[in-house]
Amino acid sequence: MSTDGSRERIETPSNPELHGSLRSVPSPVRWIIETHSLTKKYHDHVVVDGLTLAISSGQIFGLLGPNGAGKSTFMKMLVTLLPPTSGTASIAGIDLLQHPSLVRQEIGYVPQLLSADSMLTGYENLLIFAQLYDLPRQERTLRIEQALKTAGLSDVAQNLVGTYSGGMIRRLEIVTATLHRPKILFLDEPTVGLDPVARHGIWRQIRGFVDDHGMTVVLTTHQMDEADAICDRIAIMVSGKVRALGTVDELKAGMNIPEATLDDVFSFYAGSTNQTGEQFRDIATTRRAAARLG
Repeated sequence: MSTDGSRERIETPSNPELHGSLRSVPSPVRWIIETHSLTKKYHDHVVVDGLTLAISSGQIFGLLGPNGAGKSTFMKMLVTLLPPTSGTASIAGIDLLQHPSLVRQEIGYVPQLLSADSMLTGYENLLIFAQLYDLPRQERTLRIEQALKTAGLSDVAQNLVGTYSGGMIRRLEIVTATLHRPKILFLDEPTVGLDPVARHGIWRQIRGFVDDHGMTVVLTTHQMDEADAICDRIAIMVSGKVRALGTVDELKAGMNIPEATLDDVFSFYAGSTNQTGEQFRDIATTRRAAARLG
């Protein structure tokens, strides 16, 4: 039984038959994200393989998996950057395929690579996005000031972003993506390349959006301690399929070994990276993001 009252099949060592999709019994909970057999192929290569998943609102949902598992591709489909090969999805009650422009109004997205302009100040970056989001002119100044305060950047708002540390840039990018007050925030490897202090600052920022504003956050990460610390639920993806789904405690308990860790859970389902096939492009992207934020 999940924390939100729905029943979800969670694959464990005692039930090793693995599936590409997970089904939930109908529940009164209104899913803020639903996918049905969502698939992405490049020629004959299947990157996301018939993924069926439901995520309830007001939680931090983590996508874990080795490089090449399909996490970023899955996220890019949900934020309308990649068209699915087949399948359907609903984002905040909006059909992803029929109304992508409406979906974009309800979401924020921070990619792995830098999205802030280093040649502009922090304030100018926020102002440009406030205009792109078509925020009413009378609200822009207040929202920008609130965003800078939330990110702890009020004192350096007029400094060029090129002078910011990696943690400061990430905090700026996250508040930029939430200027229009989206229902869902998507974060692709939000703390890659950051030092421990900066990482914890990002964690507090993310948790604040959920606790204070009821936002839903979906993030990808390779950091087991990150998933353990902030994620309410996680899904482990391998070769384009979800192999395990549940809370961290549920997945640890399913290992049936004393003091199991999330690393143990991940290793069981993901296996070695040689078996799952790391992709050069994914590794290169992660390293570039780490280098630019470091």
